[in-house]
Amino acid sequence: MQWLLLIDQVWLPLSLIVGMRYAKHLARTNDKPLIPIHHMQAHALMARMTATIPFPFLCLLVSGGHSLLVFVEGTARFRLLGETLDDAPGEALDKIARRLKLRNIAEYAQMSGGQAIEVAARNASSDTTAYDFPLPLSKYRDCQFSFAGLKNTATRHILEQESKLNLAPDALLPDYEAFCACFLKGVTRHMLHRTQRAIEYCERFKLFNSKSQPRSLVISGGVACNDVIFGALSSMASHFGYSTFRPPKKLCTDNGTMIAWNGVEKLLANDTVDMTKDYGTVDISGKCPIGESLIDDVKAANIACKWAKVEILPS
Repeated sequence: MQWLLLIDQVWLPLSLIVGMRYAKHLARTNDKPLIPIHHMQAHALMARMTATIPFPFLCLLVSGGHSLLVFVEGTARFRLLGETLDDAPGEALDKIARRLKLRNIAEYAQMSGGQAIEVAARNASSDTTAYDFPLPLSKYRDCQFSFAGLKNTATRHILEQESKLNLAPDALLPDYEAFCACFLKGVTRHMLHRTQRAIEYCERFKLFNSKSQPRSLVISGGVACNDVIFGALSSMASHFGYSTFRPPKKLCTDNGTMIAWNGVEKLLANDTVDMTKDYGTVDISGKCPIGESLIDDVKAANIACKWAKVEILPS
């Protein structure tokens, strides 16, 4: 049986350099080809390993380092509709969790920042509208993301409360759970609006092959583990007849399985144009476009949306 060595093209450079050199050594030793793999493309296709999701489909990739909306037409055909202008949602959630000092609480000590905020938000019993988080990029009719403003607003709220209540350096806000609920709502609402516009763009410009073709929204990346975010996006997508999928939670975050599965997908689709035994041509890259950019086309479409009514968390 033929086997192949897969190289993930976008991740931590030093780790990849070591892995790439060892992969080349194994390939040469065993006379096997290499298939370069794009990290974010692998995330986008991961859900197809455990669910039947036909091409094409819309995909929201959200993690600690990325926020992308892509229309996926095949293993080698990705069309970028929107991306983050600054911070990624996972980074914003993790940093605010640290700023709130949630790890000082035993219940949250072993959780990631995003998970801690989600659990705290679900535990909120006080007013979950107490803190205001303005919607980012509300005047721009595109699918771009921005989470820096939400993160900065959260930091400002925390500083104001700490000063007002004269809290000790290691003390938590008394209403930290309500704060988490408000912040998570702000992050989720931004994702809802940008993703809905992407759906409406796909429908207006007939990116799907026919009206009868199944519509799917795939949510992948580490932030896809967040049940509040996934549930809200699923509810919104259902208004437009879209089924929503995500990989199993253990496969949402970075993992080797998604790289291997992407190689399987490429082989099954006969998408082996990049497969090579010319090992000297294979290298890592810190920035790889995920595919053709339609960002300017989305901006030019200037789509005004009537936002679907979705309850993110109980008020």
